[in-house]
Amino acid sequence: MTVIERREVALVDLLDRLLAGGVVIAGDLTLRIADVDLVRIDLNALISSVNANVPAPWGGSE
Repeated sequence: MTVIERREVALVDLLDRLLAGGVVIAGDLTLRIADVDLVRIDLNALISSVNANVPAPWGGSE
């Protein structure tokens, strides 16, 4: 085993790294029966941390 294979990362550290760089989640889900689309769900999400250097996109009190 190499050092990288044995390396353990805490969940908090993983979330901190993901939020520091930002995460984009995109997906589609379609429920269909007999070639008839009944339900369609589209998901587009951007998850990122907000700080003084990267302000919230919706504005806010400062």
